[in-house]
Amino acid sequence: MRILHTSDWHLGRIFHGIHLTDDQAYVLNQLTGLVKEWQADAVIIAGDIYDRAVPPVEAVKLLDEVLSKIILDYQVPVIMIAGNHDSPERIGFAARLMAQHNLHAKGVFETPFNPIIISDKDGPVYFYAIPYSEPAATREKLTLEGNPDHNECMSAVVKQIIQTFPKKARKVAVTHAFVAGSLTSDSERPLSVGGAGTVDGLHFSHFNYTALGHLHKPQFAPGQTKNEKNMELNIIRYAGSPLKYSFLESDHKKSVSLVEIDVTGRTKTEEVQLSPKRDVRCLSGFLEEIIASAEHDSYREDYLMVSLNDKGAILDAMGKLRDVYPNVLHIERPLFSQTHAIQQRVGDYRTTSDIDLFAAFFKEVSGDILSEEEKQAFIKEVEKLHQLERESVP
Repeated sequence: MRILHTSDWHLGRIFHGIHLTDDQAYVLNQLTGLVKEWQADAVIIAGDIYDRAVPPVEAVKLLDEVLSKIILDYQVPVIMIAGNHDSPERIGFAARLMAQHNLHAKGVFETPFNPIIISDKDGPVYFYAIPYSEPAATREKLTLEGNPDHNECMSAVVKQIIQTFPKKARKVAVTHAFVAGSLTSDSERPLSVGGAGTVDGLHFSHFNYTALGHLHKPQFAPGQTKNEKNMELNIIRYAGSPLKYSFLESDHKKSVSLVEIDVTGRTKTEEVQLSPKRDVRCLSGFLEEIIASAEHDSYREDYLMVSLNDKGAILDAMGKLRDVYPNVLHIERPLFSQTHAIQQRVGDYRTTSDIDLFAAFFKEVSGDILSEEEKQAFIKEVEKLHQLERESVP
């Protein structure tokens, strides 16, 4: 079985005021080309299809074009789940009807966990699609006791699934989660404000391959097991996002994962890099040096963050830079940063959690350390805001 695994398209994303639909269309055209070239038996999109619950029209049209090409033109089935950015109801709209035409969209978390069965020359492969669900919703659906977190909910889900496992069959899990120990990026929305949003990768040891979404850096996740010959028995992997959605991702190599599962269930993967229309880069130096170097830069259309080392005042630095680099989106002047002092205490705010930022702010203005009661009150309110953001119309 040949599977193309991708995730976190974030269609409709706006990056520093720039609508990325054109960039997304460019890179997804490469992805569909790989589907055809590699002769994939299935395509997995592991959540965060859209960037927000109510996506713009252009994003919906782009998704329609990509899915139509894969399913109608290439006759390849697609398995697609909702992520924490998506509206479950919108992703799952007309799911039963679409499933008859090879689009298996799982938006709303539902039981029982019936597998999606796709066959190749070696027989059937059982795909178990687990869309993102808040712990409270999962608890209600599975009638769990207490107040389970993401990890406890995932454990309960997998326990239910393995009760119906077919013997000696090839099995694939598709889910949107944060596996503990994996590498994060600042462009990902946290699943839980208080840090309880991770799940244990060992939950997925029953599957030959686990196709993950949520984290934007392509990587193998912790939790893979090996036999006595040191061979992987199962593979747990994030395909990552197809584009860079933060300047802190400038060193990422964006890709899709090509997955091959043989008749015995042994799995191997290949990472195939994607080439963006405009890369996301960071430049550093003195203003005049950066302007002079543009003459020999073949990628002047890239999206840039520029860190200027000049000490004195500069008149219209952005205008001068955009004369040679039209897509400069952000300028930093470390020597003139008004937030330098608090950054020294907190670290880079882009990689600091909401609760740590608030605790630092609270101490800055009050001189006191945030109590556990105050911390839990803050977490509760921020989670409410995240829920409203997911449901709101832009």
